Amino acid sequence: MPSVKEKTPEKTARRVPQQERAARRVETLLDAAAETIAERGFESATMTEIAERAGASIGAIYQYFPNKDALVFALRTRYGNTMDAQWSALTGNADGLTVPELVERLFALMVEFMDTHPAYLPLLSVSLNFKRDAAVRNRLRKRFAELFRRYRPALSGDDAFRIAEVTLQVVKSMSPLYSSAKPKERIALVGEYKAVLSAYLGTRLV
Repeated sequence: MPSVKEKTPEKTARRVPQQERAARRVETLLDAAAETIAERGFESATMTEIAERAGASIGAIYQYFPNKDALVFALRTRYGNTMDAQWSALTGNADGLTVPELVERLFALMVEFMDTHPAYLPLLSVSLNFKRDAAVRNRLRKRFAELFRRYRPALSGDDAFRIAEVTLQVVKSMSPLYSSAKPKERIALVGEYKAVLSAYLGTRLV
């Protein structure tokens, strides 16, 4: 008869694929939700339609997301994590960039993100009873604060953090206007935001 020690690795080996399948199922459901919301909007998208697009049963989607708000919160969290990772990579490779070049890359990143994640803009106006973890938000602000102190070492930590907060809010505030603007107007709008942020950082970092 096998000992307990001999059985344990087998049980562990069986659990991992189940977890991986569950993770893949969640990602598939989120992808389907994003596609549906991008096409039909938040209000018109239904859990049934999302489940069908994902090739899942309605019971399967409710297993992971008890309601549409929970699903949207998961989507927003995924978008936020992706955006934070991209911006963090930018701060890590910004040495040698002038302030205008940094601003150019910030908005190029934001525009690319919105264009490649079409559900992001429709979800901006959705009011949820969930909030992202403050530690995650502050982590990104701290990275920008560290970057800004490399531009201007005399900045205090508090001043650098405040400038980082303003910078991120300026960039993010473009999203609702970008969402409602026509294609040609979007180009002009981005240009205006670049001018605003370049002028602001030019006075604070140079």
